[in-house]
Amino acid sequence: MSFIAPASAAVSNVRARVGIALGALLLLVALAACGGSSASAAPAASAPGAASAPAAPAALPAEVDVSAAVALQADGAFMLDVREPDEWVQGHITGATLIPLGELAARVAEVPADRQVVVVCRSGNRSAQGRDILASAGHPSVTSMAGGMNDWAAAGNPVVTGE
Repeated sequence: MSFIAPASAAVSNVRARVGIALGALLLLVALAACGGSSASAAPAASAPGAASAPAAPAALPAEVDVSAAVALQADGAFMLDVREPDEWVQGHITGATLIPLGELAARVAEVPADRQVVVVCRSGNRSAQGRDILASAGHPSVTSMAGGMNDWAAAGNPVVTGE
């Protein structure tokens, strides 16, 4: 009989820790649903001994227009161009990274999961496919830029030519 009591205490301890973790998760979900952001919300208390993970970037809509993409870039979003190298040389967004769409699934680890990601192509079709590849791979905050480089340049935004 004496060996059952310690096991019951261990189970109770595990249940308490799981309850604390679930409570913290529910609090975060409730804050997100109410429009709370990590910048304005108080940090959640973590269970003793628990490692704190970096916060996931804020979710993005499936598609954004050029002006929203400019704002996201200014806020530090990762700009991912999924066109082919010959299109890239003709003109691309300053600071963007080129990973052609056909290579993206194999190179998804090169795209940071801790930043918002704006996927860009020529007109917006391939970028939607790239967004879906990243979302399926578990990237928490990814969007496609509607109109692609065509709309980016037409809006007068800077374009870099060459390598």
